[in-house]
Amino acid sequence: MSAERPDLVHDWNVAASRFVPERPVELDDETLRDGLQSPSVRDPDIDRKLRIVRLMDALGIDTCDVGLPGAGPRAREHIETLVREMRDGGLKIGANVACRTLVSDIAPAADLVQKLGHPVEVCAFIGSSPIRQYAEGWDLPTLLRHTREAMAFCRRQNLPCMFVTEDTTRAHPETLRALFLAAIEEGARRICVCDTCGHATPEGVRNLIRFVRGVTRESGVEVKVDWHGHRDRGLGLANCLAAIEAGANRIHGTALGIGERAGNAEMDLLLVNLKLLGWKDHDLRPLPDYCREVAEAVGVPIPHNYPVVGHDAFETATGVHAAAVVKAFRKGDRWLADRVYSGVPAGEFGLEQRITIGPMSGRSNVVWFLERRGVEASEERVSRILDLAKRSARVLTEAEILASI
Repeated sequence: MSAERPDLVHDWNVAASRFVPERPVELDDETLRDGLQSPSVRDPDIDRKLRIVRLMDALGIDTCDVGLPGAGPRAREHIETLVREMRDGGLKIGANVACRTLVSDIAPAADLVQKLGHPVEVCAFIGSSPIRQYAEGWDLPTLLRHTREAMAFCRRQNLPCMFVTEDTTRAHPETLRALFLAAIEEGARRICVCDTCGHATPEGVRNLIRFVRGVTRESGVEVKVDWHGHRDRGLGLANCLAAIEAGANRIHGTALGIGERAGNAEMDLLLVNLKLLGWKDHDLRPLPDYCREVAEAVGVPIPHNYPVVGHDAFETATGVHAAAVVKAFRKGDRWLADRVYSGVPAGEFGLEQRITIGPMSGRSNVVWFLERRGVEASEERVSRILDLAKRSARVLTEAEILASI
């Protein structure tokens, strides 16, 4: 962010030994699978899902989890339609599906690939933590048997497969090592480590990803590593960045962080931070449309104070803050206006700074507001609006301001 004008921004985020990923950061969007497991959302109709997938593609997201084939006929119908759109619609985004490590779960995916002639990655998951094993009555031999059977089936069907360990962040190293090596031996070429319950801290993520990287090196096979995190402790986004620093290839997230319980890492905010860190360069002006489309489709409103795409993200009514933004605009310097009182440049995401009027506003707020609407900022008008604002308990609406003059 500071590269354009380093004389105006001293960036403490950039250390002397600044980290830069050794490989491209891949992204997997879980909005239409894990995101829809939230108890508070509705499952959108297929037209909405198609629009969402097109927006994912426009944002440069690499892959999308299009559903659970084992969830029933409606889910399978939607999955087929989405994959068909990826095949025929000129989209670059790839498809994957979530399946238990059971041949009966994976077989519908194999049938779909044979029918459409288009690749679909199978994400075969199994619980790995001792607490989950105890609750389910599982033991390691059982987990290994399911893992080998599922991975071998994928190999025979020529299905690209990612082996997913649920609750990885609370699993014993020796269990993970045995499961990962068995999956790789049977053909898995991608491993996904999951913070299923939102347990991990950034330091824990670094420890885990480094451990998994060690296991993949031990296998002697080129294997990619994914990170899938939840935000029960509010650490979802920070954990994604830690996973990248530790060597993860692909990061999962959902629009607006929707998902089970407190939700998943926020794909939109991950995109924002990757852009600002210089780790991924893509046109993110479609980001507000992506967030709005998902919000409307699943019935989850965007909070006013949500970063970047929330209504208040680039709006100020406070006099001293607004004055600085207005001075930047008057210099004809949009770069400056976007950054003088904002850590995120609105223009990078198809948005702009907004000046409003409320009880903490000053004269510059009112003058700018009027001038932007082609209204003469006479002293009498400015005083009248300021008086109204000072007597208000909130920011005035545009209609209230215009009515007062």
